[in-house]
Amino acid sequence: MEISNVLYPAAQRLEEDRRRDDRSRLIIDLFFEGADATGVACTRDISPGGLYMSTLAILPEGAFVLLRVPLGGVQLVLKARVVYSNPGRGVGVHFYDITDEAQELFERAVST
Repeated sequence: MEISNVLYPAAQRLEEDRRRDDRSRLIIDLFFEGADATGVACTRDISPGGLYMSTLAILPEGAFVLLRVPLGGVQLVLKARVVYSNPGRGVGVHFYDITDEAQELFERAVST
């Protein structure tokens, strides 16, 4: 463990939450609901494991959200957990319980 992680516990958390998948600058409008908020957001970075979405909504870290993402001619419904929150600007989410079909669509979308 680095000394910075001892002095700054948030640094340890950021290291643990580091992205596992390459991200693409694919911009998609999506609908979200959860944590007492609903709305439309715009992706900035997207990968098979998660995405960053720009939104004014305040979604705290650890909150669970349901996303409706138009991708590859279909409307994907995805479960996600907020892993990074920048209130008033956006959130980073990690998908869970993603279907094989959705995983394949994301991999194709981000590789182009």
